[in-house]
Amino acid sequence: MTLRDLLARAALRRPEAEAVADGARRLTYAELAGRAAAVAAGLARLGVGRRDRVVLALKNRLEHVVAYWALQHLGGVPTPANFRLAAGEMQYVLEDSGARVVLFEDATAPAVLEAARGTAARLVYAGDRPPPGALAFDELAARGAAGALAPPAESDLSLILYTSGTTGRPKGVPRTHRNHYAGALAHVVQCGYTWGERTLGVMPLYHTMGIHSLTSMAAVNGCFVCQADWSAAGALALVAAERLTALYLIPTLFWELVHAPELARTDVGSVRKLAYAGAPMLVPLTEACAKAFRPDVFVNHYGSTEIYTFSICPDVRGKPGCAGRAGVHGELRVVVASPERRVGPAEVVPPGTPGEIIASLASDEAFAGYWNRPDADAKALREGWYFTGDMGSRDAEGDLWVAGRVDDMIISGGENIHPVEVEDVLARHPQVADVAVIGEPDEKWGERVVAFVVPRAAGLAAEALDRHCRESGDLASFKRPRRFVFVREIPKTASGKILRRLLRDGRYTEVRS
Repeated sequence: MTLRDLLARAALRRPEAEAVADGARRLTYAELAGRAAAVAAGLARLGVGRRDRVVLALKNRLEHVVAYWALQHLGGVPTPANFRLAAGEMQYVLEDSGARVVLFEDATAPAVLEAARGTAARLVYAGDRPPPGALAFDELAARGAAGALAPPAESDLSLILYTSGTTGRPKGVPRTHRNHYAGALAHVVQCGYTWGERTLGVMPLYHTMGIHSLTSMAAVNGCFVCQADWSAAGALALVAAERLTALYLIPTLFWELVHAPELARTDVGSVRKLAYAGAPMLVPLTEACAKAFRPDVFVNHYGSTEIYTFSICPDVRGKPGCAGRAGVHGELRVVVASPERRVGPAEVVPPGTPGEIIASLASDEAFAGYWNRPDADAKALREGWYFTGDMGSRDAEGDLWVAGRVDDMIISGGENIHPVEVEDVLARHPQVADVAVIGEPDEKWGERVVAFVVPRAAGLAAEALDRHCRESGDLASFKRPRRFVFVREIPKTASGKILRRLLRDGRYTEVRS
């Protein structure tokens, strides 16, 4: 099975079902399949063929959805780029991917036009007035669908996603049709989706969460409702107007939803299924989401761009923060975490012992290696396993708990301290809006724990937070922060992961508590 088959069967099964909504612009599955075939023919006329990469520098809009499915039809390889990239970063993606064509819009025009200068890449503009040298997107489909195009094979590339690059240049992650078809079905099963779901399409389509929101809707003839620019008020308006049934978001966006003043006057009763990924959700936010939406399904989805699903906790209300057990295609282990030597997949640690989480590459969802990065392959891939770089442990029941990155582990006085466990305690304080924990050098202890806190209001004191830690009953004394820094915001990636290296480098704005 390929992604081309996935859309074709959705159009045959329920041609009249709404597939994508972008404001007043709507396409049924029959219309989406027809328009994708026509745009595929237009891309073919530009010289795009099987396995050719096309950069999509577009927000979540109808043209992005159509272009994605057109490339699946053609056998081309959509390579979505973060629409916030600067020109130099965009140039890196163009050059590294070897893209033949770039689709862009107003928001990405400055970066794309500069990045593509002097290259052979053809430019296609999604908008009314294309810049000189660019073709209008609507012209791609102007001549209609071409004759029969050779179908892609399931082993062909379906997508290249670039990781967020928290530790240097982003890495291209190639995904095959087999990978993405398996991922779409896994997402349906693991999120409890049924026919005709309607989901908020706000997670960027340059991110694996956005892509699987889109492909899983095709699997169940559901509707992908575009939100190009995030705002909690806008999202709540779409929930009510579009009668959305499923939300798949990072914890940061859920936090904004449950704290939005508009929530109290918005009908969110249509939402029955919640799922989050990208970063841990702390206990207070889990409880707030359950209270606000009262969902039938509330899933923690732990995974990555490289292997879509690691594990699933099917109902986090029972075990807030728990990552659960391996997904439908997966196999996980927790092995010795050692930055000093190459650990093998057989060095499994016992339950309750922290270690590095690794995932089997035998999964149908697993990639085969990075794009043009044998150095990254050598570091992450060993003996048929993907070494995630994440720390975690299994509890007595066999459930997985994720505790940050191996590189983020704090060693103080010979004791291992994981930032997430400290953050979880601090986040329970009613005056803490957000928090991140790192280790900083200490002459006596090697490292000491430092907490960066975003206060809800002025007047929060370090003494009150220290007392809260002491009285929580969930934090050993040696794990307590020895210094508190009050900041305006916590730096994060687009997927909600904390950028601790920026805090270590002093790249934050301190505020008076």
